[in-house]
Amino acid sequence: QVQLVESGGGLVQAGGSLRLSCAVSGIIANNYNMYWDRQAPGNERELVGTITSGGTTNYADSVKGRFTISRDNAKNTVYLQMNSLKPEDTAVYYCNIGRRYWGQGTAVTVSP
Repeated sequence: QVQLVESGGGLVQAGGSLRLSCAVSGIIANNYNMYWDRQAPGNERELVGTITSGGTTNYADSVKGRFTISRDNAKNTVYLQMNSLKPEDTAVYYCNIGRRYWGQGTAVTVSP
């Protein structure tokens, strides 16, 4: 059974940082493209960024230069490092594998 568990969300002031983790079990995450998405209240879910099985990363323009996706293959975990956070980054963040398996999300709130 494939499971993804996000953690690391919370409340932070604008300009601060958070690191989200996505622990994967039941599948070798390194073999797949991994995605981080987010959904703000009242908005549709949007793609934040991706990391391919080869380690190539891509980001939405809104987070480029501030967010970094990485993976620890030994821990079967993917990370989303978020720096210089803005109130508009407030959302529930989800990791997923291949747009097929999703975690339950972790909430991030950025105060002005």
